[in-house]
Amino acid sequence: MVFTKKLREGIKRGRITYTIRFWTHPHVKIGGRYAMDEGHVVVDSIDAIRKKDITRKLAVESGFESVEELMRFARHGKGGNIYLIRFHYLRPGQWDTRPPLP
Repeated sequence: MVFTKKLREGIKRGRITYTIRFWTHPHVKIGGRYAMDEGHVVVDSIDAIRKKDITRKLAVESGFESVEELMRFARHGKGGNIYLIRFHYLRPGQWDTRPPLP
C-alpha cells in the first residue's frame, strides 16, 4: 500500500490510522505488513463502505483537508468499490504486539 509523502509523517506518529481506497477488490489483507519508508504499515481491518460514508471528519482524520482532496488521492485506479482500511505503523525493528481485532 503506497501513501503520498504528505501523509507519511502523520502515519509514523500514529495520527493517521486509516485510509480510503477505490479498488475493484482489496489489494491488501488483514494482518499484512507493507513497507513504508524504514518501517511497515500493518493492516488491522478492511471494510467496504459507501461514498456517502465519506465525511469531512473522515477526510480530516485521514490526513486531508476536505472530502474533495481525499477523493482526488483515493481515486487513482479503476474500481468502483470503496474500502476503509484501518492500520498501524511499526517503526524499524519494532515487533507487532497488538492483539488481533475481533
